[in-house]
Amino acid sequence: MPKVSDEHRTEKRQQIIAATLRCVERDGFHKTTMAAVVQESGLSAGSVYTYFRGKHEIIHAIASSGVTGLKDAINGLIAAASSGAAPPPPERAIETATQHILDLSEELGINLPRIALQTWAEAASDPEFLALMAPEARGIRAAWRRYAEAAIEAGQFRKDADPEKIAMVLTGLLPGYILQLVVIGDVTPKAYAAGLTDLIN
Repeated sequence: MPKVSDEHRTEKRQQIIAATLRCVERDGFHKTTMAAVVQESGLSAGSVYTYFRGKHEIIHAIASSGVTGLKDAINGLIAAASSGAAPPPPERAIETATQHILDLSEELGINLPRIALQTWAEAASDPEFLALMAPEARGIRAAWRRYAEAAIEAGQFRKDADPEKIAMVLTGLLPGYILQLVVIGDVTPKAYAAGLTDLIN
């Protein structure tokens, strides 16, 4: 019997995770069943259960995979600083992060903001789910802290500014954008960034 490659396993796992996200977007976490995931994925039940023993394992994989890619996007903001260039000011940083969410939603064919709202609601009522989500949230704030440290060094903030407190605020701006996008629908990355510019200048 031919050996399954790591690349094949990763591809199948991602196929199942993407199918689960589409189900969650459509039906919510509680109504999403393994039968629905199997049907959505286009794989056999045996194939799905080969990679995940149940819905909880898939959700754990989603929570720990950083599906939004926000940490990478934020870290990219300070990559230039290592070569001597200054990181972007906070309004441009927020525009980049919010636009990244929209771009990735289009790339994956799923509405990440809607899924994010459902995820937060689930975490608020389910301690086990909260424990799964918290490390990813802390990772995003840690990435913003690294951005803040680089921005302070570059003169974007006061020299005595606290990078951890800046990170708390920047982390909080992302859910604010997502909430307004889903509920009101008229907010864009550029408008959100412009509002931040007016607020701090």
